[in-house]
Parts: sequence; C-alpha cells; structure tokens
Amino acid sequence: MITCKISSIKKGIYIKHHNEIYKIINFFHSKIAKNSAYIKLKLQNIINKNIIIKNFPSGHRINTVTIQSNKYQFLYKKFDEFYFMNINDFNQIILDKKFIKKFLKEGEIVTIYFFINKFNIQIPLYIDLPITVNLHVKHVENSVKGDTVNKVTKKAILETNDIIQVPLFIEKGQKIKINTIKEVYIEKIK
Repeated sequence: MITCKISSIKKGIYIKHHNEIYKIINFFHSKIAKNSAYIKLKLQNIINKNIIIKNFPSGHRINTVTIQSNKYQFLYKKFDEFYFMNINDFNQIILDKKFIKKFLKEGEIVTIYFFINKFNIQIPLYIDLPITVNLHVKHVENSVKGDTVNKVTKKAILETNDIIQVPLFIEKGQKIKINTIKEVYIEKIK
C-alpha cells in the first residue's frame, strides 16, 4: 500500500477507503468561493460494484493499492475447493467456496482479481464471470398448457444446479443464455 496526495490521483487506480478497495472511475477538482479546494471522487467498490461519491480536501492523503487480474479456466470442484488454471502460464490455484458465483461451470474462462500485499503475495479478492453464459437446462417445473394468465415463467434447474426463472416454452435439455450480472434468462440457444 502506497500513501499519496489526493491531488496526484488518476482514473483507474485502486484505493483503500474504510477497509474496502475501490477503483477511481472519475474525479473532479473543485473550489467554492472562500472555501478551500477539494477533490470529488467517483469510486466503484470492486467486490459489490456499488458506486459512491466522496469529497476529500486537496491536501488529503489516500492509500493506493495494487490489484492484478488474470484469466483462469475453471477446472473442477472437489468438496468446497474450486480448482482454476491460469490460461497464460498454466499454474493452478485453489479457491474456497466463498469466492464462487452462480452459473460457474467446468471449462469456463473467468477473470480472478488479486490484491498484491507489501510482501508481493497475491490474495484473491473476487471472480468475474463473463457477462453471459450458455447453460443446459437439467430440469424444469411442470407447467399447464395455456396457463399464461397466472404464470408466464417457470423454475428451471441448470447444469450448474442453479435455479432461474425461464419462459414456459423452455424444456429439459435445451441450452439457454443467462445474464450473470442480473441473473436472468436472455434467450434460447439453437
């Protein structure tokens, strides 16, 4: 962690604020009448993606942190451990269940973000799935033909054992596209 003056910040750097890591999306220098100058930062939490706006006096010091990301392929799961392989150097890492998101299937390429501490050790922060994934439907809830008044969707269990709402025409064995951010059905894959 490096401490620097707020006036020397740039877009895209990562800072630690209230024990959470944020990416600077944008910043503005401001001065109102007789008051001292301040810098308004637009920050995005790198874990939950929430955006906040914070004002700092121009002489304030902030802690910058080093974040590194690499592409990994999900290999397999063994109990509560998930095995990933770096697609560039083929090194493997094991992550705990707490890092795993819905819709992760074997063979999927993901981005894993790491915090680099002062001893140059990579500490995993979170996994980013692709925005959309294609998954097979393993099981669907029975629906009554013509019952579009009461329900227009039904529950489906996907190959990853995740449950999602799908349109009534989706059947077992079909492949569908899922938005991993909103966790919703997008379309049927032919």
